[in-house]
Amino acid sequence: MTKAHSEPLLECIPNFSEGVNMAILQKIADSLSSVDGASLLHMDVGSSANRTVMTLAGTPVAVLEATYRGIETAVSLINMEKHQGVHPRMGAVDVCPLVPLQGISMEEVKGLAMKLGKRVGETLGVPVFLYEESASSPSRKSLAFIRKGEYEGIAARMGTPGWKPDFGPHTFNPTAGQIAIGARELMLAYNVNLSTPDARLAHEVAQEVRESGKKVVDPASGKKKQVPGTCKGLKAIGWYMEEYGLAQVSTNITRLAQTNLHQAYQAISDAAERRGLAVTGSELIGMAPLHSFLEAGKYFLQPSVEVDKHTEAELVKAAVEGLGLSTLSPFLAEERIIEYKLKQQST
Repeated sequence: MTKAHSEPLLECIPNFSEGVNMAILQKIADSLSSVDGASLLHMDVGSSANRTVMTLAGTPVAVLEATYRGIETAVSLINMEKHQGVHPRMGAVDVCPLVPLQGISMEEVKGLAMKLGKRVGETLGVPVFLYEESASSPSRKSLAFIRKGEYEGIAARMGTPGWKPDFGPHTFNPTAGQIAIGARELMLAYNVNLSTPDARLAHEVAQEVRESGKKVVDPASGKKKQVPGTCKGLKAIGWYMEEYGLAQVSTNITRLAQTNLHQAYQAISDAAERRGLAVTGSELIGMAPLHSFLEAGKYFLQPSVEVDKHTEAELVKAAVEGLGLSTLSPFLAEERIIEYKLKQQST
């Protein structure tokens, strides 16, 4: 990632079901920051979603210990019986992905995910489901499958066949819910703003662009069939964000080699335009790698014959402006680009 680091680097992006109580979030952040060798790089607080995404990185052993401490603190302070928010959720710590950044294989990260899951399940009494590359069955690879029915549906399905957790009790934990832990490739959480408060229209746009697409009725057979969307590696839903007074297409970009920030932005813009809407900007949740911004910068500067001569700083600036990342709040590249933040932490 950067020349300043030669040792293995692991990233963890735990999502906590709290976006209002800053005292609780600060205690969680303090726990994540309490281990030498692991650095809390960013904290993205969403009040409407009532959800906070924290990003930490460092040596694998340090990140694993810091993550456990953060989960332990969250489970002790967040009560899911009282939680409300627009984002799908199933636990106090909803999802905890581990991502290889440098010098560590996916197989090694899978082992770390299992180690963390076992400790959380056995020590904290929280049902743990392994997902993505760590999944114990093909169906559990999908976070959407594990989260189906959300927190409110856990109690009913917990005792049914096929729903035994990978670690922890096979009983409902009413305050903590359940957690998904797993190894996965780098993923971007990215939301695009629409010129409407109508969540229904946002959902229509999401269906058009997400890889899974939507079900439509085949006029020939009268049966429903699945029609794929336009963007590979893109998951998306539409929702209304009360704090902004607008609807968004909320996405997870899971395969950057096939769909990057600017490609998701443009696909959503095109789909919105077909519905008489406009894209009014976007927001990155958490952090992203430098190459995503460089590619986006080149895309937005494409009409320029000098595009290959632009500096890194100019490309990043063009990406931020082209994607409208400062529309809702100031976007500071030095705080949101993984390589830049890691470099700051190493000096």
